Amino acid sequence: MFGKWTLTFLVAALTAVGAIALLSFRAPQTTAGTVEVIEFDVSEDMNRFIFDQDVTYEDGLPADGSSFITRGYLYEVGTLEGDGDGVNPDGSPEYPDKVIGEWICQGYMINDAGHATGGVWVFSTQFFQFSEEPGAETIVTQGYELADVGVAIQRAITGGTGSYENARGQGEQTLLGLNATEGVNLRVSLNVNK
Repeated sequence: MFGKWTLTFLVAALTAVGAIALLSFRAPQTTAGTVEVIEFDVSEDMNRFIFDQDVTYEDGLPADGSSFITRGYLYEVGTLEGDGDGVNPDGSPEYPDKVIGEWICQGYMINDAGHATGGVWVFSTQFFQFSEEPGAETIVTQGYELADVGVAIQRAITGGTGSYENARGQGEQTLLGLNATEGVNLRVSLNVNK
């Protein structure tokens, strides 16, 4: 059989192997990355708002649980005044020389949905396209949206592409009002950890 010293050596060796195994499963150490603040305005083209027609109120507006997809324009921050501007009635951008990208939003109308006058009314994923080449330079956020004008809400930055491929962080969205198509105008500020 094993002698006293052999047994002591085996126990010590197994303990060392266990410690090495534990060290190899530790979470990797990360260093703080850079944070880039990106700000812009969004103007929704309500002509391109499509929602689930089977989940509506009697007046035809989307009800709680109605899925939707919509699109619009990204503008330089400060372009939109609030109500009325951003998209012409025909869906074209009102300020074409200040367009910096495209906005696509999909999600669900929730709570009071199309009848909301305040509070949370949407849960959505928003896609911000900053380049002419589809998918080349994007950031994606997810979270609630408020029906309250002038009140900011936080949203999670969940990823991106191009120079934002490792994007994470938190953003803030504020409803400025409605434009000529009855689409939302938003101010967005993103604190992007890269």
